[in-house]
Amino acid sequence: MGVLLLDYICRTRLQTGTMPRDSVAVTTIVSTDMATPICAKYGVELRRTLTGFKFIGEQIGLLEAAGQKERYIFGFEESYGYLSGAHVRDKDAVNAVMLACEAAAYYAGKGMSLLDAVNALYDAYGWYRNALCSFSFEGAAGMAVMQSLMAGLRKNPPASIAGLAVESVLDYSAGGTGLPAADVLEYRLAGGAKFMVRPSGTEPKIKVYLSAVGKSEAEADAVNERLAQAAAAMMQG
Repeated sequence: MGVLLLDYICRTRLQTGTMPRDSVAVTTIVSTDMATPICAKYGVELRRTLTGFKFIGEQIGLLEAAGQKERYIFGFEESYGYLSGAHVRDKDAVNAVMLACEAAAYYAGKGMSLLDAVNALYDAYGWYRNALCSFSFEGAAGMAVMQSLMAGLRKNPPASIAGLAVESVLDYSAGGTGLPAADVLEYRLAGGAKFMVRPSGTEPKIKVYLSAVGKSEAEADAVNERLAQAAAAMMQG
């Protein structure tokens, strides 16, 4: 839904002449990479924040402080949060429902359903598929295991995951990302896949975010299935 609404907002704002100069969209580091080519097509700056809609709200606040809040056009996160205006600093369900209704009416006028519109985006940009694996570690011993697993990944980073070569590693705790330090590891893999490891900030869990892109839904899902198996093996230490 996030990329559907992002594309709808960009498309219709350009058509109606209401796209602001130097427009900005905001999402999080664990949200779909599909937002990147969509923003590139429309000339929109895409900013990525740490996980949590409060960080998207923070970007709106920064634009407002600079007297540029009109540049913000849309923000979304993978856990179903959406906001198209600068009127609040958090996800807005009413705003999201209205946007979905507007988009449905817009595409109905073209003889398309929302599913047709999403599939058209997949055909244009590739089939981006995302999945989340959560692994629980209960008690004080579990916390020690979590810390050990993260330390081990930093000390001995994998050269490949699920048979896909690791092309780059980004450690968000090391600085240099432009974001606050965070206990998150991001692995960019061959073929456009992504594998991110993040201990939960509220539960005794490590979350692994999987992302793959393919020429079909089945192709991308098959990659994510392999990544999920690799994540399970990795979390066993």
